[in-house]
Amino acid sequence: MDLINETRLWKTINDLASITIENQPWTRRSFTAKYNEGREWLKNQMKDIGLEVEVDEASNVTGRLIGTEPNLPPIVIGSHTDTVPDGGRFDGIAGVLAGLEIVRALTENNISIRHTIEIVDFTAEEPSEYGLSTVGSRAWTGNLSEEMLAYTNSDGQSLSEAITYAGGDPAHIKQCKRENGSIALYLELHIEQGPVLLRRNAKIGVVTGIVGIQRYKVIVDGLPNHSGTTPMEMRNDALTAASEMILALENVANKEYEQPVVGTVGVIHNFPNASNVVPGKVEFAVEIRSISDGVIDAVGTEFLSQVKNIASKRDMKVITENVSRSAPIVVSNEIKQLLTKSCSSITNKVIELPSGAGHDANQMSLLGPVGMIFIPCKDGRSHCPEEWAEKEDLYLGTKVLLNAVLAFSK
Repeated sequence: MDLINETRLWKTINDLASITIENQPWTRRSFTAKYNEGREWLKNQMKDIGLEVEVDEASNVTGRLIGTEPNLPPIVIGSHTDTVPDGGRFDGIAGVLAGLEIVRALTENNISIRHTIEIVDFTAEEPSEYGLSTVGSRAWTGNLSEEMLAYTNSDGQSLSEAITYAGGDPAHIKQCKRENGSIALYLELHIEQGPVLLRRNAKIGVVTGIVGIQRYKVIVDGLPNHSGTTPMEMRNDALTAASEMILALENVANKEYEQPVVGTVGVIHNFPNASNVVPGKVEFAVEIRSISDGVIDAVGTEFLSQVKNIASKRDMKVITENVSRSAPIVVSNEIKQLLTKSCSSITNKVIELPSGAGHDANQMSLLGPVGMIFIPCKDGRSHCPEEWAEKEDLYLGTKVLLNAVLAFSK
């Protein structure tokens, strides 16, 4: 019996994706009116099928289907509904709505399982305007500190205030913290966001591990001055100093390590940002990713050392801040086998691969076992308006997750 309704799944994904900023598809940034609108839509979908709906202190949205043995730790299926600017229709929301379709299939076919199932839309998985990602899942694991709650956006609004706007209660954020062993299993379906599945003609990727991510903020203080009257040799140009630091990150990350690593600067703020003023101050965000904690540390240590040397050589003041760290995880053989076996009645085009992107699963691994599957995305592209997944692939991936839920709960 085919329990997953392919047409319905496809419709829900497109319905939620259509809640986007006009003329800027597909954008639903965390802590915005469109984000709240999308989550209201999701809560109504959950209520329509009889789920218990909760918005916790970190503004995570959870729909709960009670199992026949409610004292067992729950199976959690989750992802996120926020997007990057000009992001895609599938990143995040496919995982949430695959979970929603699974509980719909169980309820309308009167299938009961032992474990309670929780479908979770975690708050602000993507890097937010407050310099932090995986906000909601951090709160579940106790990794959302008071210092992080005080982070501000460019308008001076704090993350704490943003969470309140999204329906949370950050003053009591510790109340939503869960303990290790409090979940039976965390599952997530996601588009691959890369080309490996396509190149290897695979329909499903069983994720073997997820990179850890280290983020720094670097503030370079020079001396603003007139660009026409300040000789080159007399400048304290913060932007050229920052540029040398960014190139230093590229050089450090290009060295050979025991595991692959990437280093990226994707955010730069230049002050005063005027064509006729020597830049006096630059702030930029640094991100280092690897499956190895040791490699992340090695790259970070060498980069920070070079930053200090460049600042000294150029007579600059520099401040470096450790913004956040998520540890890499390795998926257990038991869970990989569960997911691989769950594919056996659906497709034999299955491969194993690591995830170069971070996910809420990084945080959830602190609470219990985690498993992820990838489905292909067109040309391996994501975080762009052209991001695309085929209807059939979403359907197949959701069937795999359903098989895994049923097998695990036995």
